[in-house]
Amino acid sequence: MSSLRTFVPVLLLFVLSACAQSVWAPDEAVSRAAYVDNGPPSISLVTVINNRSGAGGHSALVINAEQRVVFDPAGNFKYKRAPERNDFLYGMNPQVLRAYYGFHARKAWHVVIQTKVVSPEVAQKAYDLAKNYGAVAPGFCAVSTTTILRQLPGFESIPVSFSPKQTMKRFAKLPGVEPRTIYEND
Repeated sequence: MSSLRTFVPVLLLFVLSACAQSVWAPDEAVSRAAYVDNGPPSISLVTVINNRSGAGGHSALVINAEQRVVFDPAGNFKYKRAPERNDFLYGMNPQVLRAYYGFHARKAWHVVIQTKVVSPEVAQKAYDLAKNYGAVAPGFCAVSTTTILRQLPGFESIPVSFSPKQTMKRFAKLPGVEPRTIYEND
């Protein structure tokens, strides 16, 4: 039964991927934007939470590997200095990353960032999986992030889920997770 619960969302993801919008920034833009952070390799789950209802509205991953990038599945963040290739955003220097968080944190929403330091190998595997995932259909942000996470050593306990908030709760149970919350009122 457990494998069926994993298979059905993944199958739906592939079926609905025709609804996903493919975006492909030129090589020159991607090369120019590359940002290498000198912090430890890490994976951060970003969850956007509604301030009134407490419901989860979006899931994404910030991955600090060979570069710091954001996997923003079915996201609509557009920024000139963050070229995109199918929901994979390059150029996540501190200023661009602040803009990403600020785009999501506003009067009606806040952002929960849960960071886990990982080995360089785990960070790189997350980077490669996210980079090769492809464009994600609307409504499948949590499915795509959990599909990637469960393939990583140390993250296998996170089930594939449609719920950003449930994903956040499961991620919080992992050892060594450091949470941070961003509220803005603009």
